[in-house]
Amino acid sequence: MHQLSLYRLRRNKQRLNKLPEMIKRISESQNRRISSAVLNDVIMDAIAINPTPTDKGKRLKIFYGTQVSVKPPTFVIFVNEEELMHFSYMRFLENQIRQAFGFEGTPIHLIARKRK
Repeated sequence: MHQLSLYRLRRNKQRLNKLPEMIKRISESQNRRISSAVLNDVIMDAIAINPTPTDKGKRLKIFYGTQVSVKPPTFVIFVNEEELMHFSYMRFLENQIRQAFGFEGTPIHLIARKRK
């Protein structure tokens, strides 16, 4: 979904001169580290745009998030109940993080984990 179509570029022989620059940008985005404070600001802004879901009267609470690895960028989001994190809300958070930090052409992994 978030991959750039290198096949299409090669097949059409268009913009091949931009290929090295594109590869460099993707490599930089794969290696990008985000501080927890900045990540949590983006998560809180996302919650303000689209509040967390509820299930059977219980609301998902997001406590904080942190980046745990690069290549691919992996983030752990600590919540009150993992089961309340619906896949569509997880995708919403992924898109907000992608937009805020420019993770172009690289997958992002989000993991919901119960805070201990």
